[in-house]
Amino acid sequence: MSVFKNPFFFISAAFFWINQGAEKLFGRTSTFISSYHDDLLAMPVILGITLQVFQWIHPLKSQFRFTWVQCLVGFLYVSIAFEGVLPLYSETYTRDYWDIVCYAIGTFGFYKLINPEVRPKIS
Repeated sequence: MSVFKNPFFFISAAFFWINQGAEKLFGRTSTFISSYHDDLLAMPVILGITLQVFQWIHPLKSQFRFTWVQCLVGFLYVSIAFEGVLPLYSETYTRDYWDIVCYAIGTFGFYKLINPEVRPKIS
């Protein structure tokens, strides 16, 4: 199945973009939603879009899946970039270790719900 047709990806992406649009139109939303909603949904959206691109270009096409190590590398990259490096150079970014917990939950959700293991059909 295409990543873009996966209901878990679609719902994650829709909620992520709706929240982004609401923040741009109406300013900040509630503290919890502003602080952690996007962080929970970021990894399913980032990894989902990346997986879809790989499925378009990889010879395995829709059978291609990320390994847990590849998901871990994505999690570490986002965590280090947004919670380690960017707060050093911009006041826009704030270091919050709860964001890393949210990235971890989002990565686990992606791995289990959007990037499931392809099981061979038994004949």
